Amino acid sequence: MSDILNNETVDTPPRDAATIVLMRDCENSKPEILLLRRGNSHTVMNNAYVFPGGKLDDEDETAEKIDALKLAGDANVLLNEPDLPKSRAAALFVAAARETQEETGVTVATDQIVPISRWITPNTPTMMRKRFDARFFVARMPDGQTAVHDGEEATDSGWFTAADALRAYYAGDITLAPPQIMTLAGLLPYQTVDEILKMAVEATPGTVQPHVFKHADDQRVLAYPGDPTHPVAERAIPGPSRLVWRDERFEPEEGQQVFFADAN
Repeated sequence: MSDILNNETVDTPPRDAATIVLMRDCENSKPEILLLRRGNSHTVMNNAYVFPGGKLDDEDETAEKIDALKLAGDANVLLNEPDLPKSRAAALFVAAARETQEETGVTVATDQIVPISRWITPNTPTMMRKRFDARFFVARMPDGQTAVHDGEEATDSGWFTAADALRAYYAGDITLAPPQIMTLAGLLPYQTVDEILKMAVEATPGTVQPHVFKHADDQRVLAYPGDPTHPVAERAIPGPSRLVWRDERFEPEEGQQVFFADAN
């Protein structure tokens, strides 16, 4: 997997984007989460498994689409971005739902998606050579619908519990990017989709722009808010405060077993 680790600096501003963690309850396991395998790309994600989503388009910010939203409050407040214009914030809800429909065929109502975090690609992106300002949402898989990957932007798909996805990553069976790793890790303790949605409604979405540096042994480190090396002292997301590139994988500094303490 080392050939997917980007070492180039990218100076372009990040593009607005949105993604949905689509979830369903299971009778004999914790909730399952939909992951899509991105098509082979030299610039974005290189066959990694991701949540459905993509960049904000101009059409997402049209008055007609924004007027159709039924949100429980102002979109910029829900995103914890009070300085973001309300129309731009609302358009991110539209983009999340639109991209999910385009990539999976699943129609999710915008008033049923809840923001959980904001991820800003650092100037040294980990697995791509583009930068995004991506808002992450969670939503329940609507009844009576089936997710089918589009065969173009997404070449494969599957439903995984958070623990199974992380185990598959550490076994080398799938590729995950750090935002997906940390998001999945944050969902490990929850038993049902209702629990996750309740957590998301009650929490304040945190902003994460990783601080990238290297250990003396040349291992790449991604530090998150709350880590001693990060310029933001307050934690923004649950889980370890840093990931280290080790044995061709990103894992907590103490080892991947840190994640699985909350897996059962």
